[in-house]
Amino acid sequence: MERVNDIAVHSMGVGPGIVVVHGGGVTIDVYRRFATALADRFTVHLYNRRGRADAPPRLLPYTFEQEIDDLAAILAHTGATNVIGHSSGGFIALSAALRLPIARLALYDAAISVDGSAPAGWLPAAQAAARAGDLPRALAITAGGINTHQASSRWPLSVRVAIVRLFMRTPIGRTMGDLVPMTLDETALIEAADGPAEAWSGVTAEVLLACGAKGPRHYAVADEALAAALPHARAVEIANCAHDGINRAPRHLVDEFADFFASPITQRPGEPAR
Repeated sequence: MERVNDIAVHSMGVGPGIVVVHGGGVTIDVYRRFATALADRFTVHLYNRRGRADAPPRLLPYTFEQEIDDLAAILAHTGATNVIGHSSGGFIALSAALRLPIARLALYDAAISVDGSAPAGWLPAAQAAARAGDLPRALAITAGGINTHQASSRWPLSVRVAIVRLFMRTPIGRTMGDLVPMTLDETALIEAADGPAEAWSGVTAEVLLACGAKGPRHYAVADEALAAALPHARAVEIANCAHDGINRAPRHLVDEFADFFASPITQRPGEPAR
């Protein structure tokens, strides 16, 4: 383990480097299975984003710029040019690709809203609950607002809150509950950045836009729009996977990512060699 910008970088494996930018409500612990599955072909660098586990506190006022600066420092230190972003980490990674030397970028269920594709009407109520210190209610509203494809999202809120209270007795549930105020801060910034897919057209990296076929459909909608707008991108749905598919790391998902990072980079006329 090494420290870069006071961020602890946990590395494993052999081969070309890949830096993983994790999602909002979790730590790197839930990505270790995925990293281990790639470690026979790649050197995978995991790091906790600010405010989590062994990372330093966030700088205030919070913006994604500090996240991009941390990623830039880690890429420079490791020499990696490959990045994976999940959920809100996908937004950070795609934003970083607008100005950092990223050659390949793979996103999974990236939290990017294109022309209103991501539901956000639930956000004020979740923020109010978090400000009031009612973290189970805030987490229940957040889960229901994002996972609109699930029947449980239409259950009475009181029932969902009761279920979340039980969930928060588990290690992952406690982590997600503790982090939900930060998750909502990130969601608000992502919502504020909503706009046309063409706003991302300056990303020249090779981009894999992956989403879980069993997850919320708004990820697929955004991916298709981004694939049409970015110069070197393609969208793919991963069968039998939901939002946590990258954490569960089934073989077919791991192979999709590994094949993407192992493929030759297309040299574009007029672009500098990588």
